[in-house]
Amino acid sequence: MHRPPVDVLASPLRQPHVARALAVVGVVVLVASTTVLFAVVGGLGPPGRGVFVRALFAAVALSLPAILAVAWLDRREREAPALYVCALLWGGFIATMVALPFNTAAIYAVAHWLQGNAALAAALGPDAPLIVGAPLAAPLVEETAKGLGLALLFLGMRDEFDNVRDGLVYGALVGLGFNAFESALYVAQNFVQHGVAPYGFQLGARYAWFGLGGHAMFSALFGAFLGMARATRRPWVRVLAPVAGLSLAMFAHAWNNALPLFAALVRARAGEAAPTASAAPPDLAFVETFVQASVSNAVIFLPFVGVAAWLLKISGDWERRVIRDELAMEIGAAISEREYEDVLLDRRWRTRRIGTHGAADWSRERRAAARVLVNAQNELAFRKHRVRARGGDPDADLGVLRWRHAIAAARARLEPRATPRMPRV
Repeated sequence: MHRPPVDVLASPLRQPHVARALAVVGVVVLVASTTVLFAVVGGLGPPGRGVFVRALFAAVALSLPAILAVAWLDRREREAPALYVCALLWGGFIATMVALPFNTAAIYAVAHWLQGNAALAAALGPDAPLIVGAPLAAPLVEETAKGLGLALLFLGMRDEFDNVRDGLVYGALVGLGFNAFESALYVAQNFVQHGVAPYGFQLGARYAWFGLGGHAMFSALFGAFLGMARATRRPWVRVLAPVAGLSLAMFAHAWNNALPLFAALVRARAGEAAPTASAAPPDLAFVETFVQASVSNAVIFLPFVGVAAWLLKISGDWERRVIRDELAMEIGAAISEREYEDVLLDRRWRTRRIGTHGAADWSRERRAAARVLVNAQNELAFRKHRVRARGGDPDADLGVLRWRHAIAAARARLEPRATPRMPRV
């Protein structure tokens, strides 16, 4: 008896009770974030709010190169644009606002603790609570707040978050959103405190490596290990990988935030007097700060960059292997022999395209259809692999059937049948 196809990898969000529960959580988080936003930005005063808005526009513009770079990394299995927007907004709006009150409470707690450690407080100066609290509170609070968004994507969008590369992409986007909003907030707060808006210093330092360091890298590490947990068949890796990824993200963040503390302790040990007042940010231009921060980050983050590079390599190799193996069984159906030759020629820095041979006269519509066809073929390969890894039959999976239909539709756009001419009367 023929059985109708089933969705083996159906996202939990397709279940009404799960969707309702997540909707309630989303509304609660959104209301809380909005409340904090109005309180924080409203407290800046009219001039401070103007600085905040201008800094936010600048930060968003500076984030565009990094977003394009992330999109290029996502080229073999493009995620839905809506998920890009959700990841950016979670990092930029929800995670920053969720983290802010907890960070503030932690700084107050550290200030209270320092009252009983007068020698340390005197050695560090008036910024002692921030210098001590930043490497303790921010990594725990901010990486958890950003990680919650990644965890929701991981749990709720099972058919869209299924490998290391997906995790790198979503994590980097969450981090980029967080970095943009936090950068604008720091510029505005510095303006309110010192009367000068340090656009060049704050934006130059936080957009070293075009924004791909710092928060984007921290969250990408956690996202990649979440993807590793989804892609593996080993139960112990599924449990340990997310813990290892979040711990690594927190450690990298703590290492970055601890450098001012280390520097202050070294100066105190050398006998240098601590500052008597909170110093204003240095008056540095954007380009100067950007270059200096990019060079210093190359040293500070070298081990973590090595881990990220390794994750990029293994995820790219995995993608090409899955596409090659799964589409080999589709030759003559979902993919032609000529197209499969291009699959075999795909390399780490070269992505296959359809229509690159003698296609100078192709219209924009045909080129777009070719891109859609390549993406659909890749999605088919990944879907078949995931179904097979779960012990299912790809030919009985509704998602596989959908991608085969999408391939047929894209091919119809790419290779339209000639319309027969009516005979002249």
